[in-house]
Amino acid sequence: MKKFLVIQTAFLGDAVLVTSILEKLISRYPDALIDLVVRRGNEGLFVGHPFLNRILVWDKRKGKTRDLFRIVGELRKTEYDHIINAQRFFSTGLMTVLARGKEKIGYDKNPLSFLFTRKVKHVIGDGRHEVDRLNALIEHLTDATRPMPALHPEPWELDDLLSAIGFGGRKTSVPYICAAPASVWFTKQWPEAKWIELMRAMPTEWEVLLIGAPGDARLCDRIIHSAGRGRNLAGKLSLLGTAALMEGATMNYVNDSAPLHIASAMNAPVTAIFCSTVPAFGFGPLRANGRVVETSVKLDCRPCGLHGYKACPKGHFKCALSIDPLAVIN
Repeated sequence: MKKFLVIQTAFLGDAVLVTSILEKLISRYPDALIDLVVRRGNEGLFVGHPFLNRILVWDKRKGKTRDLFRIVGELRKTEYDHIINAQRFFSTGLMTVLARGKEKIGYDKNPLSFLFTRKVKHVIGDGRHEVDRLNALIEHLTDATRPMPALHPEPWELDDLLSAIGFGGRKTSVPYICAAPASVWFTKQWPEAKWIELMRAMPTEWEVLLIGAPGDARLCDRIIHSAGRGRNLAGKLSLLGTAALMEGATMNYVNDSAPLHIASAMNAPVTAIFCSTVPAFGFGPLRANGRVVETSVKLDCRPCGLHGYKACPKGHFKCALSIDPLAVIN
């Protein structure tokens, strides 16, 4: 029985995408023992996960360094066959080096990659999706086919959610759409006024459910108030509850952010709005029921960065403001 350790302590969307590695490993090694390290806040994605042995949660906000070494101490109790580091930062490099493993795999851009057993080249903008870059870490253990992410909410979770908001369960005849208007980065977030226009233009028979983190609730409240429709579920659902809700939606409207990857993991229909970033970075929809909407205006400043900024560097934010809500619906 092989023992794997997978390390991904970045943001929520990254944690969703790394499930592609988990899915592929278990398909090739069905009896494998797989441990996963994630940052605090992302562990909710893996509640009741069917084939994870152990989830280790690193608290980056409180006693970050001390908690890092606590994690290392836990990892050293197991001798892994393969340690797979899906990040390019020093802290996870240190975790990889100090854990006990026969093979230590990571990207060449990690500062401690010279201590890894196997280094994999990491290039953004070469046309590959992030899941293909992740697959490069395990291709020698599996094959070259693209792995797909997957989340595993309990089968009853969607029924309970729909009943709780008055829809009567999975077989409801009430069509609903989900909208996730927020993003960590301002220039990745389609402007509030545009979301209001979008909701006003949607068919009246659609129930509109706004989703997001607790910190997104005020934004969702303002959008609902101005649009005159919608229900605010931001901060009211678990991560897996959100995934289950998105799976049952007629459409999910999202930014270039974590809900986009949740939709891909659930094979849920999604329309992804790209503002300052571009799909060529490798973070677009993965399924045939996913579509991308972006500006048709030629801008020499786009893309302005991989992760976005707190404000438009040029001050005009044309990459977002020039996207027509009707084009998003159509």
